[in-house]
Amino acid sequence: MKKLFFLFFIFTSIFCFSQKGVKKVLENMKAQELAWNNGDINGFMNYYWNNDSLKFIGSKGITCGWQKTLNNYLTSYPNKEAMGVLTFTIKEATQLSKKNIFIIGQWALKKDKPVGGHFTLLWKKINGKWLIIADHTS
Repeated sequence: MKKLFFLFFIFTSIFCFSQKGVKKVLENMKAQELAWNNGDINGFMNYYWNNDSLKFIGSKGITCGWQKTLNNYLTSYPNKEAMGVLTFTIKEATQLSKKNIFIIGQWALKKDKPVGGHFTLLWKKINGKWLIIADHTS
């Protein structure tokens, strides 16, 4: 009976912990949508790892580094009108470990010519904060 109780306790603890991490990441993504839709690219970028090892993989290849990723966003979206209205649709959110969460989803921008695609994100808990360390957006 003690073994059964112990296993139940461990399973429940792991499940609750992973749900808490995923919930926080999804909240961060809602904050990203809000920042984007307010024309605040810097606020949007607050959830990316501010490090030269950040990886952004898009149609033009791999960009390494937070500043280069920010510069690409600023070039592609010079003003709020160009940014449109962003919506994320989450297809899958998986906690891989205590410090890593994998997200699969779709993005859509409503503007003159609506555009959209898919993304995969790897989030990592760094210094107590969940941050995107790799973003593959198509």
